[in-house]
Amino acid sequence: MNHITPPQLAEWLQDENRPSPFLLDVREPSEFQYCAIPGSVLMPMASVPARMQELEPDAEIVVICHHGGRSMQVAMFLERQGFTNLINLAGGVAQWAAQVDPTMPQY
Repeated sequence: MNHITPPQLAEWLQDENRPSPFLLDVREPSEFQYCAIPGSVLMPMASVPARMQELEPDAEIVVICHHGGRSMQVAMFLERQGFTNLINLAGGVAQWAAQVDPTMPQY
């Protein structure tokens, strides 16, 4: 598993010459409603084992949570299931708000 910082992810998402990654947000629905990185898809951590067939095993997937802990656990789980291109967003949406989008609500 690799890690990416919020500024690196923002740069990647703005790069028209590079395919965007799948943004997998593993927080709870109430957290996701409060704030989310545009384009991210909600799949709460507890639902990942039952829903992982919805994900492409070879796709570049950036896993997102509040601070980076849950997303790292999900990425490690998915790696054990054969997923190969997992990237943990270091610092999660908290660091995204601090480093990329200061208008994003924080909690």
